[in-house]
Amino acid sequence: MSVNIRRLATGAADFEAEFQRVLHWSEETDHAIEERVAAILADVRARGDAAVLEYTQRFDGVGATALAELEIPRRELLAALDAIPSAQRTALEAAAQRVRSYHERQLEACGRSWSYRDADGTLLGQKVTPLDRVGIYVPGGKATYPSSVLMNALPAKVAGVGEIVMVVPTPQGVRNAMVLAAAAIAGVDRAFAIGGAQAVGALAYGTATVPAVHKITGPGNAYVASAKRRVFGQVGIDMIAGPSEILVLADGSTPADWVAMDLFSQAEHDEMAQSILLCPDAAYIAEVKAAIDRLLPEMPRRDVIRASLEGRGALIHTRSMEEACEISNRIAPEHLEVSSRDPQRWEPLLRHAGAIFLGAFTSESLGDYCAGPNHVLPTSGTARFSSPLGVYDFQKRSSLIEVSEAGAQQLGPIAAELAYGEGLQAHARAAEMRLTTTPTKKDT
Repeated sequence: MSVNIRRLATGAADFEAEFQRVLHWSEETDHAIEERVAAILADVRARGDAAVLEYTQRFDGVGATALAELEIPRRELLAALDAIPSAQRTALEAAAQRVRSYHERQLEACGRSWSYRDADGTLLGQKVTPLDRVGIYVPGGKATYPSSVLMNALPAKVAGVGEIVMVVPTPQGVRNAMVLAAAAIAGVDRAFAIGGAQAVGALAYGTATVPAVHKITGPGNAYVASAKRRVFGQVGIDMIAGPSEILVLADGSTPADWVAMDLFSQAEHDEMAQSILLCPDAAYIAEVKAAIDRLLPEMPRRDVIRASLEGRGALIHTRSMEEACEISNRIAPEHLEVSSRDPQRWEPLLRHAGAIFLGAFTSESLGDYCAGPNHVLPTSGTARFSSPLGVYDFQKRSSLIEVSEAGAQQLGPIAAELAYGEGLQAHARAAEMRLTTTPTKKDT
């Protein structure tokens, strides 16, 4: 059966209206979810361990009698690492090495403290320090994500975070060995078999068993996203992620089957995921459409892929590659593949994307697992103003100011004048008291 995916053309009179329909995604959160999450968080804050245990029993079917039983000891993580097949262990360790190496370079580029002195001896600078404790949420409902463990824990570890606390739901008490092994490799300090809004609440507020953290990162379902939104301010969060997205910008030189499968790679996440192709070659778009119809029946998650492509997907014929780049910037996708003979020609035109994958051999899936850069990326157009998860998300910056006596003579009159102008006399006097010769100025 043919996939009923939208076919648009930028030259068509109705393109703009149809394009807006493709982009539309309701960010309104179900009020029932919001109300339920608010009640769960309030309960966790009030009753701590007892509430978390009760919700974990109810939602995950885990029969523990005390929350302490749901802490996954380090020895279990190491045992899982020893028990998984050697091919899985090798793949995890290779991916971890690349992710760690990338984030170490990120640390070198932007994560160091610095300072300098003015001619008068005043020291100015910035002190960069890691967060003391962070919580990473690893999804574990419909699927398991050891890659998310690596992507969240390793930049935190590279940044120098003092303690990393992992929470992961384990429906019916089943603990995924690859997730635990990834936690062992990534250096997770403590792990708990809890999930959902109650896990976010436990991390944000702390309980008798789960320590309070200073920031929570990692994706989750609508309940997790709502909970992260609500605890922001009590703790930091990375982002509120929407459905996954891929945009392929193609010139027609890549095998059509490759591009079709790349579109599938995000569509298979869930029905609300978005996969879009931009291409100036109408014949090539037809080839990709034929490949979609031919390859879809082979996919185990074909029903999810079909729903995603038919609901939010699009094949868009553009007038040129330049126009395709302009439209890409309007979309600001999470994942952007530049599948062309000369991707370096187009990269300078691309301003907004979570991650840019250059060239036909650079499938988005390599970035998801093992290329090195982080796969936690901004979605829903937020790449226009936000960035991938990185070392900088696990650090904070403090300004350093040490004014010399000579510097105080230069800066004092400036500060006093501005302070008097704002009607803040104590500010002005504090600056003037440090002047060798203090001018007399009437209060205003």
